[in-house]
Amino acid sequence: MHIALANEMVQEYWKYRELFYFFVWRDIKIRYKQTVLGATWAILKPVVTMIVFSVVFGNLAKIPSDGLPYPIFSYSALVPWTFFSVALSNAGNSLVNSAHLITKIYFPRAILPISGVLSGLFDFFIASIVLIGLMWHYDIQVTWGILLWPLFVIPLMVVAVGAGMIFSSLNVRYRDIRYALGFIIQLWLFVTPIIYPTSIIPERFQKFTALNPLAGIIEAFRAAILPTREINWGMLGTSLIVAMIILVIGILLFRKTEKEFADIV
Repeated sequence: MHIALANEMVQEYWKYRELFYFFVWRDIKIRYKQTVLGATWAILKPVVTMIVFSVVFGNLAKIPSDGLPYPIFSYSALVPWTFFSVALSNAGNSLVNSAHLITKIYFPRAILPISGVLSGLFDFFIASIVLIGLMWHYDIQVTWGILLWPLFVIPLMVVAVGAGMIFSSLNVRYRDIRYALGFIIQLWLFVTPIIYPTSIIPERFQKFTALNPLAGIIEAFRAAILPTREINWGMLGTSLIVAMIILVIGILLFRKTEKEFADIV
């Protein structure tokens, strides 16, 4: 039954594939419309955050970075994190922001949160280019592991789409979600090993860390570009399982509630 449902959804979304392009391009244009710096903001956000984190947490708080330069340690996690946080925010507010379309024409509503996630890929790849420059500056050898860097964005998208569908569905009925989402994203930042390494987490809590799907994924991003680190496949595997659970819950909730969107949005 679930396989038949998945097949039906894929066929329906393929039929409306041009809408994906339209919404993704619309989101990118709106993001940088009438801005002086344009797409440079895709670089500035993680770079400025990296500088602040390096000064506050690396120099003042002396948080360990597993022997790595703190700017590299933090930036390698901030690039995927920035993509995720923007993608989740876009997806979570996508239905409410497009209420004028939902009430006028029919199209698969899931296109909106999914396109909100896809539009963040543009910023992700631009910010990733800066990472290569930082690695050169800190004399960090580029290995074949860097080929895994763009692949790890796939599970990151799975989490963002799943969570985005959950929050966008709830946001239509409960407008408090719009305000709560920013707080949830901020809280998620601090429970994810971005500012600190997983090595400082007590061993008895390590297994619970992997239940945060971003933990294993972001640690894998770090390991992909740093020759001194190895991918923790156990943590990554647990995070992938949790990511798929979030996606399934998101799809089921979205399918259950989408018939009501046009009436209450």
